[in-house]
Amino acid sequence: MSIEDDVRLLASVPTLQLLGIDALRVLAIGSETRRVRRDEALFRAGDTADAGYVVQAGALRVSHEDEGGYREVVAGPGVLIGELALLVEMQRPSTAVAISESSVLRISRSMFQRVLEGHPDAARRLRDDLASRTSQAASDMIIASSKLAP
Repeated sequence: MSIEDDVRLLASVPTLQLLGIDALRVLAIGSETRRVRRDEALFRAGDTADAGYVVQAGALRVSHEDEGGYREVVAGPGVLIGELALLVEMQRPSTAVAISESSVLRISRSMFQRVLEGHPDAARRLRDDLASRTSQAASDMIIASSKLAP
């Protein structure tokens, strides 16, 4: 894929499109393509998370198991996996395994943070979006817990 193809891919991701085309171009130049064979793990739960991934081609099964049970989603082209890892140091809460030959665009946390530092308007838009989503999630939890209360 060319840099312009990568920019178009990044622009198709709702969270990343907030950054704007100039920031996305820098991000595309600084990211790397990684191929993932069928049944190969891109990462496993508990691994140190230092990057996010945008699926370029193929599909990955992202699964998580905890006391609430087992959940999985399939991430195809244009899906960002590991969004929070772009912002904070953490361990992976889930495992991502390719269900077909796949490729992903790897965006390191350090590269992402440099892009935000160089594009403060993009950083503000991202901050505002994350604040809005966090507020909505908190409201949703309050509503859900009130419905569960006796």
